[in-house]
Amino acid sequence: MSSPTTTRPASDAARVAQAAREVVEAHDPLSVPREELFGALYDAGLAWVHHPEGLGGLGLSRGLQPVVDQIVTDAGGERMFAVNPIGYGMGAPTVVEYGPDRDQVGAWLRPMATGEEIWCQLFSEPGAGSDVAGLATSAVRDGDEWVVNGQKVWTTLAHVARWGMLVARTDPEQPKHRGLTYFVIDMTQPGVDVRPLRQMTGQAEFNEVHLHDARVLDAHRLGEVGAGWKVAITTLMNERTAIGGVTGRRGSGVIGEALGLWRAHPDRHTPVLRDRLAALWTRAETHRLTLARARRTASAGQPGPEGSVSKLVGAELNQDVYEFCMDLLGPDALLYDDWTMDRGRVHTDPNSTVQQRFLRSRANTIEGGTSEVMRNILGERVLGLPGEPRSDSDRPWKEVPRG
Repeated sequence: MSSPTTTRPASDAARVAQAAREVVEAHDPLSVPREELFGALYDAGLAWVHHPEGLGGLGLSRGLQPVVDQIVTDAGGERMFAVNPIGYGMGAPTVVEYGPDRDQVGAWLRPMATGEEIWCQLFSEPGAGSDVAGLATSAVRDGDEWVVNGQKVWTTLAHVARWGMLVARTDPEQPKHRGLTYFVIDMTQPGVDVRPLRQMTGQAEFNEVHLHDARVLDAHRLGEVGAGWKVAITTLMNERTAIGGVTGRRGSGVIGEALGLWRAHPDRHTPVLRDRLAALWTRAETHRLTLARARRTASAGQPGPEGSVSKLVGAELNQDVYEFCMDLLGPDALLYDDWTMDRGRVHTDPNSTVQQRFLRSRANTIEGGTSEVMRNILGERVLGLPGEPRSDSDRPWKEVPRG
């Protein structure tokens, strides 16, 4: 007889699969609006199966979410993450852990799951770079509200976002990590000015955001005043896990694109390119297996350091694969002349060209934490190496030189 510990996961998986099939049968992804399908998944507890019941989940293992995603995509639907990546992948775990109350969290989660309300992340600043804790955007208490002034940069999806995850400095007398507070801010209010940042592909996925006396309710604060860094870590850990990628089939993803290009151009095969492709395939497979391990770790609780490993390795692998593709194409790699400004997430468009993807991959080692930051995190927090000398850890933020 099987023990309860061995039968329960199988029955949970079967329960989730059955619920997902019932939703897609009642809400055919090919014939109903996306919002209707995603709303039904949320109501059935299938948006985030690990969330509490009533908040889009069933209180089950996070590792069962791929069961839902696979059934939805097999039926012709989209993954929720692809529609609202920052909200679904980073906003949801943050508001569930630190949200002010269950009613407010539920009010944020459902339209987040359906894609009706897009979220963005207001962390990076022009003067702080990858040092998020050094940010200067201020929030000053005014009764039941806070008044926000400052500038953010490299804000993905800010131009379509309804809500922004904002970290602001609320006490400049404290050292930089202790004077921060985390809010959810309404991006559609007066005082929030979103401007496009043009990329070398011609598109503008990113934005700079200027905040002039913008207001945020204290009721929309996540965590305690001055404890914003702790909340931000939750967002960042989930961000790196999300950016690190989705576990696909062997030979799929970017390495699959390279293999397809290789097969399409047999006249350009050389022994050197063959060796490079074999080495890239090995790295891609190692990365895929690491992602699978990260998923198992996350299913048991919070994302671990595998998220930073996956983000670092995946970003550099993407760049190397597309460099191989350019070398394989030879002079044809230069055939890119469409500089049309596009505000959509076109780098994920399956119809985008290899040349466009090569140019877009240059951002992979910057966005979501640079490769240098990832190496510091892994060295200090995973390998236990001595930290870099820091002179500003205990000094009041206002006394730290900047510029």
